[in-house]
Amino acid sequence: MSSLAFLVTELQSLASETRRKHPDVREAAEKSLAILRSSPEQATANLASDGPQSDDLLRPVFMGCATKNAKVVAISLGSLQRLIALKAVPQSAVPLIINTMSDCMNQGVDIQLRILQTLLSLITNFPAVHGQLLGDALLLCFRLQESRIAVVSSTAAATLRQLVMFVVDKVVDEDRRDDLSNSDKIEVVLPNGATTRLGPAAHDVYAVFEDLCLLANSEHPHFLKLESLRKTFALELIESVLTNYHDLFRKHAELLLLLRHHLCPLVHKSLSDRPNFPLTLRCTRVVFLLLKQFSLELKTESEVFLALLIRIIGAESSDADPAESSQEHQTRPLWMRVLAMEIMRGLCSDAELMRNVWDRYDAEESGSKVFTSLITALKRLVTERPQLLGVCQQMFGIGVSTHPASASTESVYGLDVGGVAGMVASAASATVSGVANMMTTEAGLSVQSSSMKLQCIDQLDKADSPPIPESYLYLLGVQCLVSLCEGFAAFTAPLYNSIMVQKPRSPGDPVIRAPPALDLSKMPQDEPATKHLRTVHDMVESAWPALLAALSFLISTNLSDELFVDVLASYQALTTVSGMLGLTTPRDAFFTSLARLAIPTRVVSSLDSYASVEPSTPRTAATALSESFGVTLPGTNTQPPGLSERNMACLKVLVASALFLAGSLGESWFDILEALQNADYVLTMKGARQPGSKRNTIGPGAGSLPPSRSVSASGPGQQLATPGAGQSSATPQAKHPLLADLDPDSLQHAIQRLFDASKNLEDYAFRDFVNALCKLSAAMIGMQSESGETLTAENESTDELATSPTLSPPVESAHRRRVSGIHLPRTLRTGDFGISKLGGVAMLNIHRLIYRSPDVAWDPITGHLLSVIRHPHAPPTIRTQAARVLDDILVIVPRNITTSGELQPKVQKRVLDVLAQQIIPESSVSNSTTVEIRRMGLETLHQILQSSGHTLVVGWETIFEMLGSVCKSAPAPAGTPVTSPSLQQQLGRNRPPPLDYLNEKGYTSLVKIAFQSLTLVCDSLSSLSPEHLRLCISTLGQFGRQADTNIALTAAESLLWGVSDSIQAKRREEDKEPEYSALWMFLLLEVLGLCTDARPEVRVGAIQTLFRTLQLYGATLSLETWDECIWKVTFPLLDSITASIRRSSAVVSKGEDPATATPDLQWGESKILALQSIGSIFQDFLSTKIMLLDSFTKAWHVFVGHIQDSWLHDNRSITAPALRCLEKATKSFSTAEHLKDRTLEALEIVWRACDEMGGVLLEKGSTAVHMSPSTNSDVNALTQESLMAYVDVIRCTRSVGRQLEHCEWPLERLTRLMTILKGVLTYPSSPDFRPDVYSLSPVQNVVMEAIDSIDLSAPGVASLVLRDLSEYATLPFLAAFEIQVAPPSSAASSTSKPPRTAAQRVTYIALSKKTIPLLVEIFLRFKEDAAVYADGTIEALFAAYSIPIKLKYECPAPSKFGNDEPLWKTATTSFLRIVKECGPQMKKLQNNIPSDRIEGIWRQLVDTFRGGILADCSTSEHFPLEIQEAEENFDLSLVASLEIDVVPYLGDPSIPDYIISQLARVLQQGSRLRVTDDDLPPSPSSLPDVPKNTRKATEDQFSEDFGKPTRFGDGAIGMGTTAPGRFLPRERFSYWCFDLLFLICSNTSQDQIPSRKRIAALSIPSLLERCRMTLVSYVADEALRGNLPFPRAREEELLYVLRKLLSLSLWPGTLWAALSDSPSSYCTQLPDLDQSLSPSELIADAVKRSTKAHLFHFYPILCEIVSIPRKTPSAWVMSAAPRSIAGTSEATSADVRRSMSWSDVASGMVKEGHAVELDARMLVKECLREAGRELGVGH
Repeated sequence: MSSLAFLVTELQSLASETRRKHPDVREAAEKSLAILRSSPEQATANLASDGPQSDDLLRPVFMGCATKNAKVVAISLGSLQRLIALKAVPQSAVPLIINTMSDCMNQGVDIQLRILQTLLSLITNFPAVHGQLLGDALLLCFRLQESRIAVVSSTAAATLRQLVMFVVDKVVDEDRRDDLSNSDKIEVVLPNGATTRLGPAAHDVYAVFEDLCLLANSEHPHFLKLESLRKTFALELIESVLTNYHDLFRKHAELLLLLRHHLCPLVHKSLSDRPNFPLTLRCTRVVFLLLKQFSLELKTESEVFLALLIRIIGAESSDADPAESSQEHQTRPLWMRVLAMEIMRGLCSDAELMRNVWDRYDAEESGSKVFTSLITALKRLVTERPQLLGVCQQMFGIGVSTHPASASTESVYGLDVGGVAGMVASAASATVSGVANMMTTEAGLSVQSSSMKLQCIDQLDKADSPPIPESYLYLLGVQCLVSLCEGFAAFTAPLYNSIMVQKPRSPGDPVIRAPPALDLSKMPQDEPATKHLRTVHDMVESAWPALLAALSFLISTNLSDELFVDVLASYQALTTVSGMLGLTTPRDAFFTSLARLAIPTRVVSSLDSYASVEPSTPRTAATALSESFGVTLPGTNTQPPGLSERNMACLKVLVASALFLAGSLGESWFDILEALQNADYVLTMKGARQPGSKRNTIGPGAGSLPPSRSVSASGPGQQLATPGAGQSSATPQAKHPLLADLDPDSLQHAIQRLFDASKNLEDYAFRDFVNALCKLSAAMIGMQSESGETLTAENESTDELATSPTLSPPVESAHRRRVSGIHLPRTLRTGDFGISKLGGVAMLNIHRLIYRSPDVAWDPITGHLLSVIRHPHAPPTIRTQAARVLDDILVIVPRNITTSGELQPKVQKRVLDVLAQQIIPESSVSNSTTVEIRRMGLETLHQILQSSGHTLVVGWETIFEMLGSVCKSAPAPAGTPVTSPSLQQQLGRNRPPPLDYLNEKGYTSLVKIAFQSLTLVCDSLSSLSPEHLRLCISTLGQFGRQADTNIALTAAESLLWGVSDSIQAKRREEDKEPEYSALWMFLLLEVLGLCTDARPEVRVGAIQTLFRTLQLYGATLSLETWDECIWKVTFPLLDSITASIRRSSAVVSKGEDPATATPDLQWGESKILALQSIGSIFQDFLSTKIMLLDSFTKAWHVFVGHIQDSWLHDNRSITAPALRCLEKATKSFSTAEHLKDRTLEALEIVWRACDEMGGVLLEKGSTAVHMSPSTNSDVNALTQESLMAYVDVIRCTRSVGRQLEHCEWPLERLTRLMTILKGVLTYPSSPDFRPDVYSLSPVQNVVMEAIDSIDLSAPGVASLVLRDLSEYATLPFLAAFEIQVAPPSSAASSTSKPPRTAAQRVTYIALSKKTIPLLVEIFLRFKEDAAVYADGTIEALFAAYSIPIKLKYECPAPSKFGNDEPLWKTATTSFLRIVKECGPQMKKLQNNIPSDRIEGIWRQLVDTFRGGILADCSTSEHFPLEIQEAEENFDLSLVASLEIDVVPYLGDPSIPDYIISQLARVLQQGSRLRVTDDDLPPSPSSLPDVPKNTRKATEDQFSEDFGKPTRFGDGAIGMGTTAPGRFLPRERFSYWCFDLLFLICSNTSQDQIPSRKRIAALSIPSLLERCRMTLVSYVADEALRGNLPFPRAREEELLYVLRKLLSLSLWPGTLWAALSDSPSSYCTQLPDLDQSLSPSELIADAVKRSTKAHLFHFYPILCEIVSIPRKTPSAWVMSAAPRSIAGTSEATSADVRRSMSWSDVASGMVKEGHAVELDARMLVKECLREAGRELGVGH
């Protein structure tokens, strides 16, 4: 609905309401309605333009107002309001409207409110209302404002404000249009008497504002027609105008004059009069506006107001003692101070205003110092009632005692104000009174509990002051201080950033990340920024003591978190502003205060005492009570000492401020770093001691936070603060950034960031930072060193050392006063903070260390670290820490050098020089710390060499000096060549005295680390100059003499070898050859010095290096150099080692304890290596270099002499290598054919030495045979290896000699050789015999090889070899022996490594197996050589074979588990092969063989057959039958060989009779089947050998064994027996022998008849005796046995003998010759019958000549058998005779004569036959018939 419609509605209501009582009004209203309805737009236009219809339209309104009818008047005013809104009222009607409303003003409330609405609409819609008309309108409002009706009054007041604002706003519009002419302006007389012309609007404002000021001052107004106006309302209007139009006032001087002449005096007077809350409130608000908006224009007035406010603030409230109140006026109420503080808070938040205040009142010396007074007043205000603010227990830290009796009042606040350069002591004096009673839970300050819901200055509706919290005033003071500090920072920081950080830079300039402080003197002085910064600079410089005192007090009070953050932020702001502006003193003071707040004194002092308390301390009753009920008893710490959240927040601010100001702190770094050190100590210790579960459950608030929060608000301080500050934990709120991340880890990270920021510092700032860090470290270390000097060995209690529990204990020395109590000995082990951080800083600023001047970073850092390292009294842990940090720096610096110009050598030299000071000790005094530091330095050197060694261009001398510094020279110089016996003894000492440095602690580790570095150096030798190489060699020599064997060995064996290679590589250059040759000789001498080191490993390594070097580069050496090497290196080395071995042996021989004086066998190993190496040298260079020397023959003599000396005296572990060395050298002569004479001379020297050594060998071998077994384990017994080597030397000598001379050695030398070889083979004392059953032992093998190499073609050589080999074949049977095993603990057991399987017996079996067939081969080669037969060789062969043949089954087994042929079989086979060839050859060579040799050969041959035939075979009875048969068949070869190879040649006249008879006797004994107890045959081993001395002795013995028959035909029968006797085994073999015996006595063979006749004549006695024994024993036993049958064997033997006798046919005269005195003479030619004999004698003589003479010989016995009445033994035999009667088996005479064996039938020899039974009687009968036939009496 539009306004016009509303107007119509209003007029209709007016017409309706006045219809009865006021018809004229109704008519006028209806008329107006008609006009509006006819043309609304035209009507409203007429009204606005004051047209003809305007009166008609307005008339009902004015008429209605005049009716005095409230309802009608209300409707009329509403209509008027609608018209005004439609702008339908002409300007001319305004006065009438105002008058009309004035007439209606006394109506009711609704009318009055409608008037106010209409009036406001009228004035605002008609801007042209000015002057008196405006005054009338305002007067209406003023009058209504005075109404007692509240709604009217308040509405009028609001309307007035709007109207006054509108009036003033018209001035703004008027000034903007600026279109008034001078005539339009109104002249006004100003308060100062001057006149001016003002525009209508300006005049209205001037008049209204002047009247308001006059009315407020109870004066008559000039413009308004008011008699009075409430001052409060006037001041409110004034405030509204000033609040909204202060800019307008500053533009109009007339208005400013009103302020100066009317308003300011008014306000000052009101504030100075008796306090009235409403008036004072409004005056204060006006003063605030004046100060804030017009302080420049009203300079003096502002100064007065500020001074007044300061006085109000400084005056104590009525609550204080009246005697102490201000003397100017009565005591001002609290609310007045609050009002003053509230506007002061607003002023302080305006940083620009505060700067202006300083510039106007404080900048000049004569100024009123308003700002200074303000700061002082604020400081006094906040500190005037400390008991009201309480104490924040958190600021003490947590886990410390808070009992009042345990701390002074000063330490409760922890301010230590006196430490702030003494400047604020008086200002802070008020903070230390009455503290003991402040510890209440109600005290505290927070925005929630201390502030008012509506600040006092805004409570305009109150007639009296509202209730004000007691602490509100101090909250305002805090806020003022905070605002001031924030103002400083908010202004300074952006400017500082733009000037110092974001300033224009040249291209390439780095960004400034840590700028210095502002130097205002260097900035443009005319620039506003400079002036403002100068102002802030002066303000802070003047106000900082009071600000510091106030803030330090406040932060220790019980503030809420919000206020605490504000105060802490103020701290930070003032600190950073001071730093940015270069205010060193205030900056340092704030830093110091922050440090005290961040690290409370008692936390540090309590930390050690807490650490000393054992966790398991028994609980007292009080402790138990406190645990049970959750209460904290006074003096009981519920958790370990540590930092609270607020302490950590302070620390966080401290770190952040230091980080921000890092570029400008200079020397102030010391105090900051000291604080950080303390913080690090507390945080680290706190973090290391997490409280146990029981500790977490003690005290109020325990367990409210996770146990991981080591610092929290769960301590007593937080419990005190919470209720007093009104904090609520019901709704968690986001923490302020300053209170976030307050845990030890985060803070330590923040601290670390501060140190990390050092890389952003400029060089000068970095130098200051490092110097401060070094100074702090030095101070701490100095304190700890003093403490360390006073500590006893038992580490006395630290209570005597700690003189004060505070952070700065008051002690004598200045530095101890400044450094906190961390110097207590209990904490010495934790290391030094400064050193630790110094290392990190250095790592971040490596570029400074390298590329900046040394005085920037290098000198202070390394100098300090070195001073700590070398401080003798500094704690060991700190010295070690300093060394570690320094080493880290030194390692990384060389890696980061990116240029190779002049800078590189300088930096490298600096690094190595510093490192040398760490490694090389200043004095000989050493302890574990010094050793550890040196070890770390050496590790650093190793790392440098490892990573940057290839880039080093300088400092090698220093490196070698450092490496050599860890080496100590050994007491016995072992590196000089031996030139005298005394020196030789010194070099060869077995056990040198213990090196004194072996006992030094840590020596081994130093040497190890240094040696690693030396190894790296040796890996890059190509970069070393000759002088550096010489240093390297000397250093390696020193390491070679050190105690660590591995290191010494590596130096001697590996590194020196590498150096040698490097030298030789450079030596190839012709121009450098002399220099490097001399260097190489120097190296050789250094290596030689190590060759006689006391340790075997080192000796071995050095010897290897020495000779490898010679071997590798010997070809390039001159003869002069070789001569020097031979005589000055090799032979002296052997002499010294030999002397050492001799000395060790002498020590043992003196009877010293073997456990301590055992000969150092490892010296022997060294000599072995030396000898082997020398052998290799000779092998490689003998023909090309050494033999060309003039002194070669002498050198060779000496060399061979050393070998011979080793053979005679050295331990046998040395002998073999020595001989191998000689062998190797001797082999080298094979290539020296161009030096044949020298070679032969050298070989002769070798043989003479071998001959002499062989003599010693034979002597020792013969001696050992007669020694007891216990003495056979002599240390000097030759080992098998030595013997092998010895034989190889001889072989090599022979080989080379034969190669050069192309002929074999003479027989004499070969004979000596064979003697020596036999001695070697049979040497019985070796400790290391090898098994020799399956194969030859190494010694046996090499001996056999030596023999095989002999040329047998020379005369006598074959016999020599055959004889010796024959002896070898007998060794298993004659020389085998048990090995005497030495005790395990004997010294000999360590001589050489024992074989895996120790032989228990030396058997020579394998040797015999090899030589037995070998003899046959050699014999067959030389069987036609008469010398073999003439010199007794064949006899030796047969004698050798006879031994195993005789032993047979008693021979040692040829193998343990194999199927090798038994030795006796091998011997038998070989023997028979030789026998087969021997007979024909002897017959062929008979004329060339002496007769005694022939006799000896045949005698030995028969004796061998005797051994084989008569060997004991009882063992074979246990064999399986098939094996027994096989064994018998094998032995048949003996019988066959006799028949074939022996018998045909045995009858030769050159063979003595007894030999043939012996053979027959052997066959006789071999044919025996059984033995009786009194006729047991001797065992083969006990059979007497045929003596070889004389033939007579042999014949005598033979005559005893083989007696002739006493007389022919003796038939004596002895006594019989029934005993069965013992039957011999191998019945078949016995019959074979029996057969052969019958055969050789018969005339069966028709070849070589004379020989066979002789054999028969000499053998027939044995045959007859054998047959007689069978026949006689049968006859004798049969008489006793009666019908008792004979054993089968006896029956068969009887039948066999009878059959053989029956079939035997002798040579004619055989028996006669046998019975004669000379059988050999008569066997072929019998003498004629002696006819003179009697018939019986003649018959007997003739019978003896018969072929059947044997039957006549047994005639008596045969008769006895025939006469036996009982049945005689019988047997079935095969007969070749025709069957006499078919179907019968009775034997006939023909069957007897033609009987044959079953084997003949089976073999097919007889085509037909039949079986017949023959008995003995029938055979005897046939024999008798045969005898009769021979006599001619039978058929």
